[in-house]
Amino acid sequence: MGLLFLFLKATYSHTCTRTFVVFGDSFKKQLLVTMPERRPFVRLPTDVYPVNYGLCLKPDLIDFTFEGKLEALIEVTQSTNQIVMNCADIDIITASFVPQGSEEINATGFNYQNEDEKVTLSFPSALQKGSGTLKIDFVGELNDKMKGFYRSKYTTPAGEVRYAAVTQFEATDARRAFPCWDEPAIKATFDITLIVPKDRVALSNMNVIDQKPYPEDENLVEVKFATTPIMSTYLVAFVIGEYDYVESQSSDGVTVRVYTPVGKAEQGKFALEVATKTLPFYKDYFSVPYPLPKIDLIAIADFAAGAMENWGLVTYRETALLIDPKNSCSSSRQWVALVVGHELAHQWFGNLVTMEWWTHLWLNEGFASWIEYLCVDHCFPEYDIWTQFVSADYTRALDLDALDSSHPIEVNVGHPSEVDEIFDAISYSKGASVIRMLHNYIGDEDFRKGMNAYLLKFQHKNASTEDLWDCLEQASGKPIAAVMGSWTKQMGFPIIVVDQEQQGDDRILTISQKKFCASGPHNGEDCPTWMVPISICTSEDPKCSKLKVLLDRPETTITLSGVGPDQWVKINPGTVGFYRIQYSSSMLESLLPGIRDLSLQPVDRLGLQNDLFSLSRAGMISTVEVLKLMEAFVNEPNYTVWSDLSCNLGVLSSLLSHTEFHEEIQEFIRDLFTPIGLQLGWDSKPGEGHLDALLRGLVLGKLGKAGHKPTLEEARRRFKEHVEGKQILPADLRSPVYLTVLKHGDSTTLDTMLKLHKQADMQEEKNRIERVLGAISAPDLIQKVLNFALSEEVRPQDTVSVIGGVAGSSKQGRKAAWKFVRDNWEELYNRYQGGFLISRLIKLTVDGFAIDKMAAEVKSFFESHPAPAAERTVQQCCENILLNAAWLKRDADDIHRYLLQRKAPPV
Repeated sequence: MGLLFLFLKATYSHTCTRTFVVFGDSFKKQLLVTMPERRPFVRLPTDVYPVNYGLCLKPDLIDFTFEGKLEALIEVTQSTNQIVMNCADIDIITASFVPQGSEEINATGFNYQNEDEKVTLSFPSALQKGSGTLKIDFVGELNDKMKGFYRSKYTTPAGEVRYAAVTQFEATDARRAFPCWDEPAIKATFDITLIVPKDRVALSNMNVIDQKPYPEDENLVEVKFATTPIMSTYLVAFVIGEYDYVESQSSDGVTVRVYTPVGKAEQGKFALEVATKTLPFYKDYFSVPYPLPKIDLIAIADFAAGAMENWGLVTYRETALLIDPKNSCSSSRQWVALVVGHELAHQWFGNLVTMEWWTHLWLNEGFASWIEYLCVDHCFPEYDIWTQFVSADYTRALDLDALDSSHPIEVNVGHPSEVDEIFDAISYSKGASVIRMLHNYIGDEDFRKGMNAYLLKFQHKNASTEDLWDCLEQASGKPIAAVMGSWTKQMGFPIIVVDQEQQGDDRILTISQKKFCASGPHNGEDCPTWMVPISICTSEDPKCSKLKVLLDRPETTITLSGVGPDQWVKINPGTVGFYRIQYSSSMLESLLPGIRDLSLQPVDRLGLQNDLFSLSRAGMISTVEVLKLMEAFVNEPNYTVWSDLSCNLGVLSSLLSHTEFHEEIQEFIRDLFTPIGLQLGWDSKPGEGHLDALLRGLVLGKLGKAGHKPTLEEARRRFKEHVEGKQILPADLRSPVYLTVLKHGDSTTLDTMLKLHKQADMQEEKNRIERVLGAISAPDLIQKVLNFALSEEVRPQDTVSVIGGVAGSSKQGRKAAWKFVRDNWEELYNRYQGGFLISRLIKLTVDGFAIDKMAAEVKSFFESHPAPAAERTVQQCCENILLNAAWLKRDADDIHRYLLQRKAPPV
């Protein structure tokens, strides 16, 4: 899935909700959120397996039910009198088995194991070895849970509310649409037929081969699709609804269509352009052609994930696919490009070759999350997208992976309810980061050679992590399995500690590694180590590695010859290695001028600041040191560097909202951002590009939120003109202006925003408003926003971002949001039932607390209101709260003193 993680990255890009934490051993005792017993789980028996599913479905879009007929060609490998399949929320009416060339045998019993989502069909006599046809008639419900075969609500251009029938099967929900062997390794071909109203569009993985009137009802048609290649059940898809489309052909002859809501075909053109450029790019990169005749990309109104890579029919949230040339902002374009790149990569990596079991999910998602950037860099070099990768994925993964409650990239998964939990920043962002490190270690040519061998060897089959390592090892001659095992099988990452000594013209470096923890370095006995690819550059050529070594032990000494005393030395140029760095103070001192004079490349200026911020959270240096460093960024021109700085200041601002001197950190933010704000101004200038637009939005939003008077006045003036229709705000300025006027607004401002929300025709605009509503300050208005989150006005998948916006905006908002979630828990839990949105909701609501007793409160609430799919998230939040509290106790007074004295007149 370009699933969750992708969606999350985008959702909070403007406010940035990274959460950080720190603590010492004394607190670990408070963290007794024990992971519950793992549920017993057994995979399906192997005595019967499917070869082909003949599936006919007839959805009823009025009563929200569906009828199904399955005729599956199956192979019995050893004689048995029962067949065990996956089945959930489906009622089987009749079932029988017809052995090849023999009499039909009716099943005599259906035993549902609801807890395990299985059904056992019992037969009166043993089914003998050989092939035959399994026939099942069944009925099911078009649910409203955004999983399985479900209904999605939309409004026609004339204003009538209607429903489409759509699917979301990953990870384990194909079993809600038809009885099947719902495991990724049990692949088969599919012949799908849909019986649908004749005025609706019907789509599936393959192209339509026959369409004829349905004999029993003249208003229905029977649509038959071509046989699919051999594939996993979680990639099957069908959509029945009303859509327009735009169409093109890629240079290698694949028909590409983007389906949009009726009347919005124009908004599909940008995604169409990206998709038609991307297919040939992947074909060349993998040296394997796209294997289907067509690919459809379709926008679904109610959609929990960001997108889903169903083979040949990729489904998206509207905001991940639709771009309006006038009303879409630059970050939305970039987001659409990344999601399209991610999902199309899966057509090879995931669909053609599929992970053997969910333990290897990271391979699918980590790989697609890495290559989406390669693809966008190819299509849009002006986005400087690899620098953005470091801020969006790499640092986010480091933050989560420093927690005691993190997990290794490869997780043993059993019960289906455990699968949702691993769609997280470790699978996606750490996965992508270690693949980026691996690609850098191997080199592009050998990497591609190994990828090609892997895809050819395992096409239409299943593979595990080790299979990929073997292919890359053979292509590169390097010890890939040994190196990568240390990054995927153990959780966490090292901090690399560096010191130096000058000897004549040589620089002697001492480099050591130990596990980095959010509570400081790991000092225990049994400290894990990693195989760390380390590269080193000097001020002579900051972009080029002077030396590369593989650190395969706790400590080593390296000699750099020909490096004079006046040159600086930098570890990890390009910020590619997945680790934090702690330099000796002399090394750090020598690097700081490279920030002011911009001789360090942008990604390294970002990495240096981010490492130091992280060390301050972990109590290894004072937060004041980081504030001093931040002041050196006053000449910074790069959007992504500012974005990361802004995130970290947001975290600090949130932490200090628990103190009496919150206003002083706002003043610090205003001082830091004012010069760049003045330089950029409000209006775009000729010759500016994508990144200038992103930077202007970021800076104005930061200044407005921090109460910078001139920014606030100008935002109010422009907002008034926008509302009156005199001068419509450019899309890139809407988020910062909306945020600013709401943060310093009253009930009239909120009412105006809600009116704009109601009038908005585009989901992107509705979401833009939903995400900033929480900035309002008055307690009664905060309550009004929270109630709005659960109203009919907000799509179910977007409720989470409204509540999250409230929690992330202020101390009052955080308290109110947590109370609201507790008071409405039953409704919220029922709505998201175990999907990943429930984890997201919990994280956004409670992660920002910084008082020890809140950790206990959160822990006890979830002990009495269990949410199995969010167990790990609850643990991480409790850990974060304790870490925040420790950070505050440790550094608050020093920060306060520094903020006061930097304003004091010199004596």
